[in-house]
Amino acid sequence: MNTLLFRRAAVAVSAAAVLPLTLTACSSDDSSKDSAAGSTPSASAPASPSADDTATMTEPFGPACSSVPKEGAGSFDGMAKDPVATAASNNEELSTLVAAVKQAGLVDTLNNAENITVFAPTNDAFAKIPKADLDALLADKAELTKVLTYHVVGEKLTPQQLEKGSFDTLEKSRLTTAGSGTEYTVNDSSKVVCGNVPTANATVYIVDTVLMPPK
Repeated sequence: MNTLLFRRAAVAVSAAAVLPLTLTACSSDDSSKDSAAGSTPSASAPASPSADDTATMTEPFGPACSSVPKEGAGSFDGMAKDPVATAASNNEELSTLVAAVKQAGLVDTLNNAENITVFAPTNDAFAKIPKADLDALLADKAELTKVLTYHVVGEKLTPQQLEKGSFDTLEKSRLTTAGSGTEYTVNDSSKVVCGNVPTANATVYIVDTVLMPPK
């Protein structure tokens, strides 16, 4: 009888010792499963749009934008406060264009216009024109006005509109645009080197070649 009681007590003690180990193992397994389950949404969550994706929609873009001052009247913030002809006069890379605009008497015309787009040739763009031809153009006010107004569209254009666009200019002829992302061309030849630049009354796309209206 005593032997039987002793065996039953031994079995009870063994069970008591094994039970916590079993519960601990189950708890560990459940925690691992919960941890794995908790990590799944994070692993499968969609990636956020990158800064490059959004920059092309709302901010200036292009290789020449890096040369724009960070502060002052010639910076992007400074240009955004001035009408387009004034804003361009604060950018050293557009000094030839500004001189041509003054020569043609178009400063007030551009500054007083509303919601326009200006394709602004750099100094290097004008330098591509042979000097004799450029001097002759600058001396002919009527022809100069025709060329300069060909660079102006009577609405603000977004980068998306440039992807495959055709627009009437103030000169009354049409120009075409093509491209995507941060790379665009005008009339298949002039590249946008700094685009989507805001001024008080215009959006500016700085280009590397002067646009010539059709004859």
